[in-house]
Amino acid sequence: MVTHPPLHQPRPEYPRPQLRRDRWTSLNGEWAFGFDDAGAGLAERWFASTVAELAAGALDQRIVVPFAPQSKLSGIGADDRHDIVWYARTVARPDGAAATDRVLLHVGAADYHATVWVNGVQVADHSGGHTPFSADITDALSDGESTLVVRVEDDMTALDLPRGKQYWLPQSDSIFYTPTTGIWQSVWLEPVSALHLAELHLTPNVDSGAAELELSLAGNPEGARIELELSFRGDVVRTESFTADGARTDHTLTVRRLNLEAPGGNVGGWNGVALWSPEQPDLYDLRIRVYDSENTLVDELDSYFGMRSVEARDGRVFLNGRPYFQRLVLDQGYFPGGVLTAASDDDLRRDIELAKELGFNGARKHQKVEDPRWLYWADRLGFLVWGEMANAYAYSRDYVGRITSEWTEVLRRDHNHPCIIAWTPMNESWAVPQLDTNPQQRAHLRALYHLTKSLDPSRLVISNDGWQHAETDLLTLHDYRTGDIVAVNYRDPDEAVAAEAASMPAFVPGSSYGGQPILVTECGGIAFAVDGGGWGYTTAETPEDFLKRYRDLVEALVNTHAVQGFCYTQLTDVEQEINGLLTFERVPKVDLAQVKEITSLPRP
Repeated sequence: MVTHPPLHQPRPEYPRPQLRRDRWTSLNGEWAFGFDDAGAGLAERWFASTVAELAAGALDQRIVVPFAPQSKLSGIGADDRHDIVWYARTVARPDGAAATDRVLLHVGAADYHATVWVNGVQVADHSGGHTPFSADITDALSDGESTLVVRVEDDMTALDLPRGKQYWLPQSDSIFYTPTTGIWQSVWLEPVSALHLAELHLTPNVDSGAAELELSLAGNPEGARIELELSFRGDVVRTESFTADGARTDHTLTVRRLNLEAPGGNVGGWNGVALWSPEQPDLYDLRIRVYDSENTLVDELDSYFGMRSVEARDGRVFLNGRPYFQRLVLDQGYFPGGVLTAASDDDLRRDIELAKELGFNGARKHQKVEDPRWLYWADRLGFLVWGEMANAYAYSRDYVGRITSEWTEVLRRDHNHPCIIAWTPMNESWAVPQLDTNPQQRAHLRALYHLTKSLDPSRLVISNDGWQHAETDLLTLHDYRTGDIVAVNYRDPDEAVAAEAASMPAFVPGSSYGGQPILVTECGGIAFAVDGGGWGYTTAETPEDFLKRYRDLVEALVNTHAVQGFCYTQLTDVEQEINGLLTFERVPKVDLAQVKEITSLPRP
């Protein structure tokens, strides 16, 4: 019977850094597990069996959650195709939970369609491989131990499923890597009062010196009171209390002209506000308390936010009102032993630290919706992020519904992270290969842009990173040519648009260049230290050769009038793609300081 996690519990940190409670129970660790290649589990009602019965039969393997069965860290290491997987373990009401508390089950991500039962009662059904879901399982729990069963289905042949870089053929190849099936982010239980904070949506407004909050309550909000305690660098600087308007309450939290005097001088930044930036990632900490109609404290959470602004105008990108040249690195988010899941929280942090040591001020997280813990470290360490959707590869009505639903969930999950300054719902016309001839696909591209803007007008939105843009805040181009060619083709914006990098037009029919800032958001890709095969867009033979090629490229980009930023491909090697600045094991291929000096070359 699988009841307890191993002695050293994997990924023990609280998984949701934007809304943290003290009371919670991790379900990471060992579960009973099995493949269901014949698709027999539903008909045979595996979900109604006990853990002991399943572990002795259909689920006779053991897997370490939150690692996918394709990974070594899961203990499975499957290298063949299995589209349906089942999990089971026992759970109980968390220690210390009051008799009146509700018990929430949270799943960080399960790829792709997950169904959850407790004691044979279905409690959740969720589609979307990169976004979280939760369920109130209180009424399905029994006294003592209960049986938790999860079924996840991920059809590898369905190219209209959003999957990112996960390959649909047996072996990784070219730019595609090992797929992920099943649970790949943390699972946990959380006891809460019937009245509790369900969601916090926070948008900074630097001009007004305030943060705009939208708080959503679960349970009966009548007479509820919310208290906010704002801290900066460990000191409480403001406390506010107000009555909830109902299930959703809007509130403006003023941070302007607070006493932010600190060692080293005033950090007031702009309009008396401490601003967040990669150079000085100041954050405000926020404690939220919910009181019921009898003034009893029923919920307490911790969050944080950063005050920063981003806009595109006059052909440039402005961060906090000042022109900002972005030096980004492409980050695929694959990890040794874990595939899409980092072995530890320290590994997530270390990737950002290494990127900063290489001179980059941000990353384009490529074709993956990353673990919120990585975004947390980007917030804390000061690292710009372009949030990107994992795309599908085939267009269909089902695809449109799937990406619209999941992308909406992404925007909802990650809205509060100050590190994210841009959204990229589409990459290189994946899933929409007929943009030049198909008005329906062009309408979809425009719809994704406007959907994103309707949900988050505070950030930049790129309609189709690489080429064939429709409405877009930035013109982003992918160009793997060498520095001498880049220097010629990007002398001015019109030449950059006309150059058609990768032999693809910059805009779809019906759209044209309107003065947007131009960034080269994939470039370089220089393979180096080839050992046993692999590929890159060009190949360097020695460290000196690599550094010369890299310098030629970066010099061309920073000295060219038209370019307002770049994204170098890529941070690490990934499987057969060996064009990383680091090996897959995060070992630098050349001296970090030398790379940083080149990455940081000043603009003229």
